[in-house]
Amino acid sequence: MCLVLYSAGFYLFTQLLFILAFRHIRYCSSSLTTFIQHLSNKRASLKSEIRKLNFVHLLLWLLVAAQVIVSKLDLVPSDTVAEPYRWEYPYLISLFPLVTGSLSLPKNNISYLVISMISSGLFSIAPLFYGSMEMLGEAQQLYRHGKAYRFIFGWAAVTVMYLVMVAAVQVHAWQIYYSKKLLDAWFDSTQEKKKK
Repeated sequence: MCLVLYSAGFYLFTQLLFILAFRHIRYCSSSLTTFIQHLSNKRASLKSEIRKLNFVHLLLWLLVAAQVIVSKLDLVPSDTVAEPYRWEYPYLISLFPLVTGSLSLPKNNISYLVISMISSGLFSIAPLFYGSMEMLGEAQQLYRHGKAYRFIFGWAAVTVMYLVMVAAVQVHAWQIYYSKKLLDAWFDSTQEKKKK
């Protein structure tokens, strides 16, 4: 009789353990599924933000490229559109990080995204910092004496280009920030796949 009670108790205990284990597995799997869906939504929103910033970057690049092309081909008199500053030429290379960043998004290519982040600092932000130093003397002269020698459609070229620079630095900084966040999300998802 004791053996029967012991067997029945053991059977009920094992059944209870199986039920609890099954519930725990189901809970963990639903938590994991929720976490993966959260990461997926996070990655999608980060990609969307990067695409928007890439579009604004392209508009800024086209603005600088238009000034360089118009002034070099003498399509417009030089008193209407000023000669480009020296920093604008290396800034034209910032199309490279834009292209590599855009190519990294559809297939979650980590290598392209890293190349885009590094080259964005080198080809986008560095020329802007150099340009801010290059135009500093002209900006001080405009501020102190009210004299400007370069104009873009009647506006002081240094003022217009500083406004472009402020927008460009913000766009590039946000691009790098969101790219880093997306890179972290991609690494998290690859780590989750490795754990399975």
